[in-house]
Amino acid sequence: MAASRSLRPVRLAGIAALAAALTLAGCTKSEDSGGGSTQGTGGAQVAQEGSDSGPTCSLEQYGGEKLDLKNAIVGFSQSEKEANPFRIAETQSIKDEAQKLGVKQLLTTNANSQLSKQISDIQDMINKGAQALIVAPLNSDGLEPALQAARDKNIPVLTIDRKVNSEPCKDYVAFLGSNFVEQGKRAAQEMAKAMGNKGKVAILLGSSGNNVTTDRTNGFVDELKSIAPDIEIAAQQTGDFARDKGQQVMEQLIQAQPDLTGVYAENDEMALGALVALKSAGKTPGTDIHVVSIDGTRNAVQKIVDGEMYAVVESNPRFGPLAFETLQKFLNGEAVSQNVVISDKLYGKDNAAAEVSNAY
Repeated sequence: MAASRSLRPVRLAGIAALAAALTLAGCTKSEDSGGGSTQGTGGAQVAQEGSDSGPTCSLEQYGGEKLDLKNAIVGFSQSEKEANPFRIAETQSIKDEAQKLGVKQLLTTNANSQLSKQISDIQDMINKGAQALIVAPLNSDGLEPALQAARDKNIPVLTIDRKVNSEPCKDYVAFLGSNFVEQGKRAAQEMAKAMGNKGKVAILLGSSGNNVTTDRTNGFVDELKSIAPDIEIAAQQTGDFARDKGQQVMEQLIQAQPDLTGVYAENDEMALGALVALKSAGKTPGTDIHVVSIDGTRNAVQKIVDGEMYAVVESNPRFGPLAFETLQKFLNGEAVSQNVVISDKLYGKDNAAAEVSNAY
């Protein structure tokens, strides 16, 4: 979930239009299932079993009128430049599903990692007649002016992949995404296995200001402390979810902590950058030092096959079908869950070769 990325081929399984066109690579924000299930999701997102058992939101509660998406103007606000697999796949999934369903008009904007621009983007889409909004927030805080502008007109807002620190069914309708704490826990479990419950690990943190970084860090640290107290967390430093920054930080950490035996990267992009730094320093990833990350990009899953990474917790960016299904249910007058948790898989040595074609 960052800004600058390097370029590499990427394949988005299950979305033919994207598979034919993409040549960019990298990765960003990730998400996870919550229950620790490793069941494959193919290409489509699947809501975690039981995620509809919590609080719900209905049109009657929120306010507004019933609407068929085929007669609606829908706005999608992307937070970051589409120069990495997660954002590319996320945006394309929204576009593909809107076209498939025959949505009257889809407005799309990109904030390019600027909070002020995302606020103005959303307000501009409202001024252009958007009747429903799907928002991938840049930060968990700061979008209040945009949410209020939508709320003033009873325009339903779904947030995807990052939560906002506002009240569901009041400031926005619902959140669709992963359980990021569980992602961190699963990463810790894999790291403990890889390191034999001992050694020193460094954490490459994501960007600050959003719940993804906070939750992935807390989940990992707390789980590691519980299941492998002999593993020392020797360093935590931000790589801003970017490949180049991950490489730079890893170069510094190798100098400061030459006896590291594990690296937990909070997204694949930082992990891929870290691998470059490790190999340049004469380390052998997969032997001298073990790398675990979160995302599920094809490049990272291939690194498991190649023996350079130990495991990757998937974060499925294909929000289009589930987002529009949730939105249409809501606009039909049905109650929808305020917190729809996505079920993501785990890639490891036992399934990476078979599943690499399903990665995005």
